[in-house]
Amino acid sequence: MFEAPVPATPTFTGMLPFSVKGKQKATEAENETEPIIRYRHLLTNSMGALDPLRVIALCDLDAFYAAAERVRLGIDPELPLAVQQWQGLIAVNYPARKFGITRMENVTEAKKKCPDLILVHVATYKEGESEAGYHDDPNPSTHKVSLDHYRRESTRILNVHQEMMPAGGEVEKASIDEAFFDFTIPVKEAILARYPHLSQVPEDSPEGLDTPLPPAPEISWDGLGNLVFAEDTSQSQSEDVELAQGSTSDANTGTMENHKENSKSTWHDVALSIGAEFMMKMRMEVKTRLGYTTSAGIARNKMLAKLVASYKKMDQQSILRNSYISEFLRPMPFQKIRFLGGKLGDALADEFGAKTVGDVLNVSLGWMCFGPDMAFY
Repeated sequence: MFEAPVPATPTFTGMLPFSVKGKQKATEAENETEPIIRYRHLLTNSMGALDPLRVIALCDLDAFYAAAERVRLGIDPELPLAVQQWQGLIAVNYPARKFGITRMENVTEAKKKCPDLILVHVATYKEGESEAGYHDDPNPSTHKVSLDHYRRESTRILNVHQEMMPAGGEVEKASIDEAFFDFTIPVKEAILARYPHLSQVPEDSPEGLDTPLPPAPEISWDGLGNLVFAEDTSQSQSEDVELAQGSTSDANTGTMENHKENSKSTWHDVALSIGAEFMMKMRMEVKTRLGYTTSAGIARNKMLAKLVASYKKMDQQSILRNSYISEFLRPMPFQKIRFLGGKLGDALADEFGAKTVGDVLNVSLGWMCFGPDMAFY
C-alpha cells in the first residue's frame, strides 16, 4: 500500500507564500514570523500587505441585533434578551447565553431555560404599510421582516469609527456588525513621534535605508487587551463555547495570566501595541456614546485579526504577536479559516482525516494538490 511521506513539521505564519528576489529578501522570507524591520519599512508606506509593520484589526459588535434592541428600548444590559423572528431566535445576548440559550432553538425552548427572558420580535412591514414597525403579533402571511433598524445603527457605529480613525488609517466595513481597520500608516507616524531618533538613517550605516532598526524597547501591554499566548490557546474560549458560557470581562483590563517572556519585544510588537491603543479608544467611544460593546482582534493581517477577535468575548480585545501565530493556529479547527470551510473543508477532512490546522500542515502541498501519483514530480 502506498503511503504519503511525513514532511517536516512546517510553521504557519498566517501569510500566503510569495516569491522573493535577491539574497536579502530570501533571507527575510525564511522567518516571516519575525522579519527584520529596516528603516525603509518604517519610513515608506508603499509595501501594502507585505509591510512587516502592518497592523490590522477586526472589530465585531457583540450580539449586535440583541444589543440594538436593548439600546432602542433602554433595557439593562445585564438582563437576558433575545431577538425573535416568528418562532425562532436570530440573536441572543450574553446574559441569556449563560442559561444555555442559543440561536438554534425556538421561543418555547428558550423560555423553558429562562422564564425571565425578554423577547423582542424583529421589526416587520405590515401588509399595506410603507414603514416597518414593532407589532404585537406579526404573522409571516401578513408581515415582512425588516432589518432597517440594524442597518441604521450599523451606519451610526461606522461613522464613529471613521471619525475616530487617525489620519492615514482606513476603515473597511466587512458586514453589518464587523469592520476592518488598517492602522499601519498612523502606527508608523506614532512610532516616529515617540522614537524621533528613528526618523533618520544613521550616517555611518553602509546599507542606507536597508539598515535594520536598533533593538525595540520593552513594552507594557497592561490595559491594551488580552495577549494571545501559546500556553493558553488550547483553552481559549471560542465564540461557539461562549454561547453557553457567556464570558464577560472589563474591556480596559489587559490579561497577563500564563504569560512567559519567551520572546523579546520587536518593532512589530511596538506597532501592535500602538494599534491596540487606537482600537481601544475607538471601542470605548462607541460604548460611551452609543451604548454598544465590541470585541476586537489585532494582528498582522485580516485573517488573523478576524480569528483573534473571537479569542475572548465579550467587550474585550485580543492581540496576536508574530511569535505566537503558529501556536495559536496549530490546534484550531482548520475549517474556521476563511476559504477552508464548506465543500473544500469537508473534502480535506474526508481525504486526509484532518481536523486542525496542524493536521493540514502535515500533508504535503504536492500530495494535497495532485495525489500520490504526482506528489514527487
